[in-house]
Amino acid sequence: MFESRNKIDLIIEVWEKLDCESVGKTEILAIETVVRDRFGDQAVDSPMITARLLADEGAELRHQEIMQLFLERAEDRPYDAVFRNILDVTSLAKADSSLRRMENLRRKFVTDSDKEGLRLLREIALERKQYLASDKGRSELSPDVAAEIDEWLRIWLGSPEVFEHWIKLRKATEGYKTIFGKEQ
Repeated sequence: MFESRNKIDLIIEVWEKLDCESVGKTEILAIETVVRDRFGDQAVDSPMITARLLADEGAELRHQEIMQLFLERAEDRPYDAVFRNILDVTSLAKADSSLRRMENLRRKFVTDSDKEGLRLLREIALERKQYLASDKGRSELSPDVAAEIDEWLRIWLGSPEVFEHWIKLRKATEGYKTIFGKEQ
């Protein structure tokens, strides 16, 4: 029924087939059902992430409904204490330390076969990546620092197993030392 091969395209395709200008709880739930059926539970993003993606595509959001759905799900969140302030991207040193903590937590979740923990950890990294791309994120950091942390998150999200080795190599490069030598 749906042609899309990746999650983002599938979300947009489902929204387009729903043929609605505004998006609220009903539409988000319908989209989540299709995403879950195609890619599994771990592929379902927070309602806020899905809504933001659709808003970027021109959808008008029914914010109250989306927030209500988010809050309903947030009521039963056993991971809140573990994830509280886990990823700080306000400086290179804090991002480095945060990503090391996240990698340790990721390894624990893998060992425990905790798919929900892995999904939530990934969601946090994606949210921080989106924050760095936002006007607020760009205004709080120098462009070089924001771009560097964004690259770190990209690598961690794509290949978390190699991140520790990659970051050591990255920090040893002349380019890194030239730009950030004073900050590390």
